[in-house]
Amino acid sequence: MFILMKLKIQKFGRFLSNMIMPNISIFIAWGIMTALFIPLGWQPNKTLEQLISPMIFYLLPILIGYTGGSLISSTRGGLVGSITTIGVITSTSIPMLLGAMITGPLGGYAIKFFDKKIENKVKNGFEMLTNNFSIAIFGILLAIISFFTIGPFIEWISHILAKLIKVIVCHNLLPFTSIIIEPAKIFFLNNAINHGIFSPLGIQDASENHSSIFFLIESNPAPGLGVLIAWFFFGKGELSKSSGGAAIIEFLGGIHEIYFPYVLIKPKLIISLILGSMTSIFILVLLHGGLISAASPGSILAILAMTPKGLYFANISAIFCSFIVSFISAAILLKCNFFIIQKNTKKIFNKNTSTLKVLKDNQNDLQSSFFSNVKTIIVACDAGMGSSAMGASILRKKIKNAHLTHISVLNMAINVLPKNADLIITHKNLTHRAKEYAPYANHVSLKNFLNNKFYDDLVKKIIENIIVVDKNNTHSFNKNIDYQIKSNNLFQLSEKNILLNQHASNKEEAIYIVGKNLVKQGYVKFDYINSMLEREKIASTWLGESIALPHGTIEAKDAVLKTGVIFCQFPKGVHFGEEIDDIAYLVIGIAAKNNEHIMVVSNITNALDDKDTIKRLSSTTSVQEVLSLLTIEKN
Repeated sequence: MFILMKLKIQKFGRFLSNMIMPNISIFIAWGIMTALFIPLGWQPNKTLEQLISPMIFYLLPILIGYTGGSLISSTRGGLVGSITTIGVITSTSIPMLLGAMITGPLGGYAIKFFDKKIENKVKNGFEMLTNNFSIAIFGILLAIISFFTIGPFIEWISHILAKLIKVIVCHNLLPFTSIIIEPAKIFFLNNAINHGIFSPLGIQDASENHSSIFFLIESNPAPGLGVLIAWFFFGKGELSKSSGGAAIIEFLGGIHEIYFPYVLIKPKLIISLILGSMTSIFILVLLHGGLISAASPGSILAILAMTPKGLYFANISAIFCSFIVSFISAAILLKCNFFIIQKNTKKIFNKNTSTLKVLKDNQNDLQSSFFSNVKTIIVACDAGMGSSAMGASILRKKIKNAHLTHISVLNMAINVLPKNADLIITHKNLTHRAKEYAPYANHVSLKNFLNNKFYDDLVKKIIENIIVVDKNNTHSFNKNIDYQIKSNNLFQLSEKNILLNQHASNKEEAIYIVGKNLVKQGYVKFDYINSMLEREKIASTWLGESIALPHGTIEAKDAVLKTGVIFCQFPKGVHFGEEIDDIAYLVIGIAAKNNEHIMVVSNITNALDDKDTIKRLSSTTSVQEVLSLLTIEKN
């Protein structure tokens, strides 16, 4: 029950942050203009000051409403969400960011419901008329409803929250919010907390007081910096070696997620984060510190840029003291060897247990009778292009060798899974999502997409339980129909795609190296790198057997210019998986425009099926040897 609740909170939190994140640049623009042109700003200007109010009262709410609606029902949902948001904007005298986060999705759900009801029922020639008038009518109705109900309700809630916050601040209780915020951040709810809760509250507060403490409660990088520096001096193992680089990325780059694994391995370090955060908030309250707008990412550079004139001492003091408290407390906990590592040791020991047991103990406990009727096996991952393509390639080869011609093996993204699939194979961290999209399918979880024994056991189980084999092969599937690619469109590896002797202190740095080279070769836009990092948060792209296959999320398709693969060798290894010894020496970055990557992945997978090949690829200094080992045959 707790896990289910946590997953629902994470999903809801991601949805809230997904409404705000695409519009962060507008928040920053508003913050910079406010810091410059208001009477107390750096360059007061009454004429240009007139640009500030429309941005916060109209532009931002409408954009958030559009984004929220489009998350539910694409462009049509965004348009209805925008019209609906006008209702809450005009009904109150306060910035309606929170209202937009309700009306946007409401508009999206309304038009989505309507579209399902009329699907395949509109006569030819009336599609455009129906589409346009439905958006207009639903938008008008929902705008009126929002004007009389949602707007006043949000204004009432805002007044209640304002009074509650004043009570909390007056009684010096605001620092105690860290007890909830810091543990929630570790479970990757940081963006949801910052952009889903504190940013709207901060915008409203800053519009009245020209700065807000809410912008610095979650985005402060100092607690995480203190933990990372403590790891660097007093920690042990690979994490200690990588913590220095992680500290630089976290503090200057603002990527807070980079320190989460360091705390998850030593959970009681959450105490250090809480103490550091409480210190920061206490000093900010004492010295009346705060920012003019959201600092995104939570970098010291972004914080300084968003600090209004006259508050530098307060903000810098809060950040410095927060770092000192977090560092000292984390150092004490690490130096005293306060933690027991038996749990990790046990995980390593259990890692070598039979994969067949994974099949037997899997959440669905597949029955033998099922294996006799399986016709379609789908290997799924978040984007449907990387780890799942490799897993499907391995399984497809084994199915073919076993002469199971009636079974088709596919790979695809989780969000496009068919509800009538027979068997779906996913990473254990993604199985719960796969069940949401395909609730009637049978699901099997794995930890390692390159685990040959897993696939061998699965094929063996199918063979043992086959009841009838049609001699005429009337049930056979054309396995290659989705995977055949014309030779003139087939992507091929060349010397420019091979990078040897690379070094990275952590997987985020390794992913950045791979992503940077995908950009350099013209395969993707720079935004694709952020998508690769986001994909890694959902579930590790560690495949096992010293290999990682980072790639972007399904939402990042527009950032892919053409299909490309970057092969990176890290001779010293990079910690990529969930276990301590999940070290990747080969990191293969993939960007796929359509299905062109599948043949590439298939050939790479065939080559990496040999442990000796993996060992040679991990240590070779010859680009030509890599190319010869990963030869892609033309059709």
